[in-house]
Amino acid sequence: MSNLDEIRQARLNKLQILKDRGINPYPAVSYPTHTIAQLAASFVDLETVKTEVTAAGRVMSLRSQGGLIFFDLFDGTGRFQVLLKKDTAEEAFTFFDQTVDIGDFVEATGTLFVTKRGQQTIEATSWNMLSKSLQPLPEKWAGLQDADEKFRKRYLDILFNDDVRDMIVKKAKFWQSIRTFLVNEGFLEVETPVLENTTGGADARPFGTHHNALDIDVYLRISAGELWQKKLMVAGFPKVFEIGRIFRNEGISPEHLQDYTQMEFYWGYADYKKGMDLVERMYKYVAQETFGTLEFKIGNFDVNLGNPWEIFDYTETIKKITGVDIKAAELSDIEAALKKFDIKYDTKGWNRLRAIDSLWKYCRKQIGGPGFLVGIPTELSPLAKTDESDTSIVQQFQPLIGGSELGKGYSELNDPIDQAERFATQAKLREAGDDEAQMYDHEFVEALEHGMPPTCGFGLSERVFAFLSNKPARETQIFPLMRPRE
Repeated sequence: MSNLDEIRQARLNKLQILKDRGINPYPAVSYPTHTIAQLAASFVDLETVKTEVTAAGRVMSLRSQGGLIFFDLFDGTGRFQVLLKKDTAEEAFTFFDQTVDIGDFVEATGTLFVTKRGQQTIEATSWNMLSKSLQPLPEKWAGLQDADEKFRKRYLDILFNDDVRDMIVKKAKFWQSIRTFLVNEGFLEVETPVLENTTGGADARPFGTHHNALDIDVYLRISAGELWQKKLMVAGFPKVFEIGRIFRNEGISPEHLQDYTQMEFYWGYADYKKGMDLVERMYKYVAQETFGTLEFKIGNFDVNLGNPWEIFDYTETIKKITGVDIKAAELSDIEAALKKFDIKYDTKGWNRLRAIDSLWKYCRKQIGGPGFLVGIPTELSPLAKTDESDTSIVQQFQPLIGGSELGKGYSELNDPIDQAERFATQAKLREAGDDEAQMYDHEFVEALEHGMPPTCGFGLSERVFAFLSNKPARETQIFPLMRPRE
């Protein structure tokens, strides 16, 4: 029998002691009078009048000293010391000693006092088991060392790692601050379908599944309702947004996930220039609300979102960094540049557009920002409106921060004929093997034929939070997807 098996068996024996005494080791409810944070905040008042209090939480440490048992409770709001004395609560003391381990959830009732060492403490007269743990917690100082184990047992990593716990709290603030900002700007939050007949709104490989009731194959969406939200523009809503999960059946990297949260907004009667102003203000607001600062360390870059945001032209930036003029270059010229700069790329579905994109991804790593990328070639953005002064580019913008694009927005294409032609081009790319090219959505084109006002659309994902946290995106997910153990 392994050491862990022996520990588990010892805890099972203690579980049986509880049952033999007629005690439910997993009761349905607890009755704490205060959270631990409330106890700490109101300690002086409660201790002065000797108010009886009840605290509940997980036993995080346990030490016996003769006729004394000290243990710390943690309830998610804080940590508090509890004392059991054998001479004043002998039965409670003895039964606790026989049945309780570190990791158990208990509630303790008593009065407050300060120890000789100045520690705020509950002197308990009684206690109840709330949940008997059968597996030992990792050692406090060693914790979970293996990266794979940390993700598989994320609940333990969170329990012992204050940085991970703090990250989860900040991520909630991140999304809430985005929601607050947009609502204050007059946007209406909506929900659109996750299951789609035709995926749209991005260049990405979708997950497919089958709808049994309708007996049709469907896809999990790859955008936060882009085409649906545009239909709401057709329907007459001037400002809408959605925060929801999207799914992309692509490779894993420090920057990319397959199942993650994204926000998209659509703003009627606005163009990409108005969108850039709104997005810059939003990023500053969200950063300040979430992290309390506008200054960040992202990789090798020191980024201050409070600095003036620069404008980076797509074609000119590539030419400046690599010497390649993508307007004139043939595929072979771009491939030669990729080889020169030792840029790796996937040849599946390979074409000139993918080659240009690979070259740009090399260039963006040289830019710390903050700034906006503009001047994107029309063929790389099938849903954006063509620039009125230069039909070879679209009215698109992307925040450049920390060597990557952290969001994408544009003056939305609302010309149904132009949209149909671009969908047709994308369909040909799919037929040629590019399974990330967009599908032809006939129903969306039909909606556009009913008329859609000038619209600015923008989307960002939780990758923004990961970058501002200076962590790989996978580490900022609470429960990352893992391959099952064999």
